[in-house]
Formats: sequence, structure tokens, C-alpha cells
Amino acid sequence: MTYRSKVAWIFLLGFALDLVNMFVATVAYPDIAHELQASVTQLAWISNAYLLGLTLIIPLSVWLAAVLGERRLIAASLGLFGMASVLVGQTESIQALIGWRLLQGLGGGLLIPVGQALAYRHFAPGQRHQLTARVMSVALLVPALSPALGGLLVDTVSWRWIFYANLPLVLLTLLLALLWIKPDVPATTRPALALGSLFNQIRHPMLRVAMLVYLFIPGVFIGTSLIAILYLRDLGYDATRTGALMLPWALASALAIYLSKQWFSRCGPKPLLLAGMALQCAGILLLNAAQPALLVGAYALMGLGGSLCSSTAQTLAFLDIPAERMGHASALWNINRQVSFCLGAAALSAVLSASDSFTMTFLIAAALTLLPLLAVPSLDTCRVHALLHPACEPQ
Repeated sequence: MTYRSKVAWIFLLGFALDLVNMFVATVAYPDIAHELQASVTQLAWISNAYLLGLTLIIPLSVWLAAVLGERRLIAASLGLFGMASVLVGQTESIQALIGWRLLQGLGGGLLIPVGQALAYRHFAPGQRHQLTARVMSVALLVPALSPALGGLLVDTVSWRWIFYANLPLVLLTLLLALLWIKPDVPATTRPALALGSLFNQIRHPMLRVAMLVYLFIPGVFIGTSLIAILYLRDLGYDATRTGALMLPWALASALAIYLSKQWFSRCGPKPLLLAGMALQCAGILLLNAAQPALLVGAYALMGLGGSLCSSTAQTLAFLDIPAERMGHASALWNINRQVSFCLGAAALSAVLSASDSFTMTFLIAAALTLLPLLAVPSLDTCRVHALLHPACEPQ
């Protein structure tokens, strides 16, 4: 196995750990509420505290990686994450559970930006779409499978075991990180904590466009999916029928990931992004149809368009980032990813509250999906082609 494959596997395992803990806890809410006497607001903070920890630590990831080294930092993050998982499982109060979830987020928040920077640095620009396809596959499968597996643990053992179950994957990832990642080279100078250099990465036009796409495509979909649940319940759909609509979304998303992997290096990001925006926009507009077949089509279009944009944007973001700046770009990308999920849900919830109209909310969501049209055409096609096919350029 090549060294780049090894670091890619470590990143993907860390990414999977983070995603599992974003989605798995919700299935345990009723049992946690009963045993720990938790209110609805406190239950919401079980997820919010984890996401808060993830977001707070990301801006420090570059500085910490420079001080400790990437290998040590990944190992320390896994150790902190595993320890916090045990503490969450042993807690006897909802307040302590929320606190340990914050600590768990602080540990997990370093796995994605540091591991992502390490992995993408070892792939040439023309090959980074291959790594992106693996990342997006994990991002698709883990949220789809983790609630069901978590529910099985809750029903057969206890809600505490959804956190204890992290430990085998944590230990495996830690062992592989210590065995596979090359020892850190000692820093010759002590780096300064300069958060300004993190946000100065926005000057890279490809990263800037990719961040904008992620803000208005996956971000808007997160908000749309939340509103759609209320809309479908209003139409008389039960929880089972509502959840079943994610199946065509998942299948279409898998197809989009495959298409992005096959076509990114052939035709570049611009046509893929334009097609993705159009497809998601059409899917959101089709939500206004009350017929079951059209709703299935709406979710399929949103899955196809949204994943086509998100997988393309993920590759585009790191296409022209030099290896020495990959950590900064990775941290900024993950901050934007977290913000996009929060803003999409908050903005469309506010629209629904103000308008009291699902139709108006979906129209505005569709319009927001098209906003990156202002930036995508400005992508330098020649520059992208030169990065993807350096051998074709004149010497």
C-alpha cells in the first residue's frame, strides 16, 4: 500500500468517527431523557455541544499541528476523543453528558482538518478528485447507516453503548496512525498563533468559489430537508414514509459522486457545478408537488444535484493550494462547512416563520441554490486544465 493510501485511510477513519457522533446520538434521546430526566432543550444540546467543540477547535488546528506535529496531534486527538466517549457513556447527569460531549467535539474537531490536510497534500492536483470520491462516499454511507446501528445498540444493550462503541474504531485508527504516519520533523522555530493567515486563504479564487458553493448548495439542502419534514408531516406522511424519501436521495447522491469522479478531470468543475445547481433547484421546486411519485423525483434531483456540487467543490477547494498551506485551507474549509449547515437551517426556518408558507420557503431556497451562479462562471478554465493535466502544458 502506498504512503498516500495509508494517510488517506487514517483521514477517512477519523472522518467516519466524527460523522457517526454527529448523527448517532439522536436515536438515544428518548432513553437519555427518561434516565437522566432531561428536557427537550437539554437533549438538543447533546448534539449542539459536540458541534460547538468541533467548530471551536478548528481555527487552532494549524497552529497545534505546527507545535506538536501532525502525527502527535492526530494521536492526541484520538486519545482525547476516546477518553471523552468513555466519560459520556459513564455520566450520571445530563449536565455532565453535555460537558463531556463538548470535550468529545474538541477531540474530534482536529481529526478532520488535520487528517484532510495530510491526505490531500499527498495527492497531486490531478488526482485529488479520487480522494474526494472516497470522502463523499463516507459522508453518504455513515449518516445513512449510523442511526440504524445506534438504534440497534439502544434497543439491545443501552444508550451508553452508542458511545462505548466508538472505542474499537478509535483504537484501530490510533494504531494505524502510529504505525503508518511518518514521524514528525521537529520544528526549527516556534510558530505564532496567527488566525489572520487562516482567513487570508480566501484570496485563492478556487477555494473561494468552492466555499461559496458549499454555503449555498449543501447548506441550503440541510435547511430544506428540515423544512421538508414539517411539510411532509403536514401532508399526512408518517415518520416511516418521510424517512423512506431519503432512499432515492442516497441513490442519486451515490451516482453523483461517481459522475464527479469520472468527469472532473475531463471537463473541469464549471459544467458539473452548473448542472448540480440546476438539478437541486429543480428538485426543491418540485417539493411543492403533493404527489408521491413527484416527491420521490424531488429528492432524487436534490441528491443528484447537491452531491454533484459538494463533491466537485471539495476537489476544487484544494486544487491549487500549495502543500505548505494545505493545513490553513483545510481548517478554513471545515469552518465554512460547519457554518453552512447552521446558516441553512436557521435562514430557512426564519423564512418559514415569517411567511408561514411552505411554497414561499421552497421558492426562496431554490433561489438561494442559484446564487453561486454569480461566481462559478469566473473560474479560470485554463488554470484548472493546467493543474489537472500538467503534462499537456508546453515546457
